[in-house]
Amino acid sequence: MDYIFPIYKPKGPTSHDIISQIRKTLNLKKVGHAGTLDPLASGVLVMGITRAGTKQINYYLKQEKEYEAEIFLGQYSSTDDSEGEKTKVDFKIEPSKKEIQQVLQNFIGEIEQTPPIFSAIKIQGKPAYKYARKGQTLELKPRKVLIKKIILLSYSFPILKIKVVCGSGVYIRSLARDIGKSLQTGAFLQELIRTRVGNFKLENCLKVSDLRFTLFY
Repeated sequence: MDYIFPIYKPKGPTSHDIISQIRKTLNLKKVGHAGTLDPLASGVLVMGITRAGTKQINYYLKQEKEYEAEIFLGQYSSTDDSEGEKTKVDFKIEPSKKEIQQVLQNFIGEIEQTPPIFSAIKIQGKPAYKYARKGQTLELKPRKVLIKKIILLSYSFPILKIKVVCGSGVYIRSLARDIGKSLQTGAFLQELIRTRVGNFKLENCLKVSDLRFTLFY
């Protein structure tokens, strides 16, 4: 039996929803995942089952990750993604492809990144999003994160598509927001697919409905 395996998380359910589905499908209590995906994101979610699998989760949390992101320019979002309240930005000239490429280069390497206020970052033992949902003002401290590569996939204003290869702890929502700040257009993350975690790739992912037969037979 495989104790660590990649699951495809579709857009919509939370990462915890996927855990609940696996517990029910396999009739197991010990189920965990390595690296949360937001409800609006899809892609690779590395799962660990039984004591043997959940003990290995921390190792996979630290693995290199790869994403494909669609960023909407011209507005900010209160959540840094398409769910939040939008604020239009008044700017005169749409950025050129050359300007986009120059700005993207500035985010490669070890950078300081402030997590979104709607995130699972713990503040006094509670996730930040619980404070944010109550309208409480938060000041999250920037953290050092590593972005190894950013590739421009396509650009036609207002849609920018990029591929990102990064270390653990990177928020692609924050990256989208900060790209918008650098371009002075504003931006938020519109779509996100995690295509790889370590050696686990999107094309090798299982579906929850397939688990019982795949893992036990």
